[in-house]
Amino acid sequence: MHDLGEGVTLITGGAGFIGSAIAWGLNNRNLNNFWLADFLEGNPTKQRNLDALSYQRYLDAGELRELVRTDSKDLSEVNTVIHLGACSSTTETDENYLHDNNFLYTLELCEWALANDARFVYASSAATYGDGSAGMDDKTEELDKFKPLNLYGWSKHKFDLHARDEGFLSRIAGLKYFNVYGPNEEHKRDMRSVVSKAFSQIQENGGMSLFRSHVPEYRDGEQQRDFLYVKDAVRMTLHLAENDEFGGLYNLGCGKARTWLDLAHAIFAALDKDPDITFVDMPESIRDKYQYHTQADISKIRRTGYSDNLFDLEYAVADYVRSYLLPDRYLGE
Repeated sequence: MHDLGEGVTLITGGAGFIGSAIAWGLNNRNLNNFWLADFLEGNPTKQRNLDALSYQRYLDAGELRELVRTDSKDLSEVNTVIHLGACSSTTETDENYLHDNNFLYTLELCEWALANDARFVYASSAATYGDGSAGMDDKTEELDKFKPLNLYGWSKHKFDLHARDEGFLSRIAGLKYFNVYGPNEEHKRDMRSVVSKAFSQIQENGGMSLFRSHVPEYRDGEQQRDFLYVKDAVRMTLHLAENDEFGGLYNLGCGKARTWLDLAHAIFAALDKDPDITFVDMPESIRDKYQYHTQADISKIRRTGYSDNLFDLEYAVADYVRSYLLPDRYLGE
């Protein structure tokens, strides 16, 4: 068992959505012995994610990378690395940027952590599974069959493959987050969840839009996702950070696929409004890269002893909308 109360936990992407939520989760355990690394310049919405949190140190991500590359003594207290920092845009087209930011940076942090006996937990992605035709299990020996649909997914998949081939996966944990939603995501703009986007649409004009289906197997709005509330993502992530005897890749989801219409109806119910949903054409640029069904098999993390119940969709959406979006609150405020 790895005690997060000892030494320093380093959280990259620490001002981001899941990163700041992890920090909030540690504060809820009365811990503030952690450092946050990120890019904050020119993003006041992202800065707000940190305003109510208690932590020891903030590092610019570029400064951290230099400290890692030089194996600086400045990092000697760090015994846990939760690496969430990445370009998460599924429409990013600069492959060199993704290779450097998502693959090489992760590799540098991983090699530093292994050389310094620090627990290393990193964000992979459910995007590595591609269209789902090869399944969505987290058995590491079956990685080669997955074909991501975008460059972001490939940048994450390349590190998973490298970690397996180099024998790292027995000593580190890679997290395949499914569709995470919840407070502290407003800075993500177009990449924030449909809950956040729909809330804004409904507040402005009373209704919301969803993409039409462009395949005959799914009717409009019945495309399916495994939606995971960020508070569950926090608990699952910290569980794997603590239990350093477990390595490998882990799906983090609810284990249940729900439709976009289920999600939309939950949002309207949380607002005490009748549903008003318009279907719009999916942009042609993403039609051949669109996942119509995702569902996490979470039996692997369950086998590590993770036994917490997960929030159901309707409860979690209501909590997000009523406790955070309506009163304009962030985690910890």
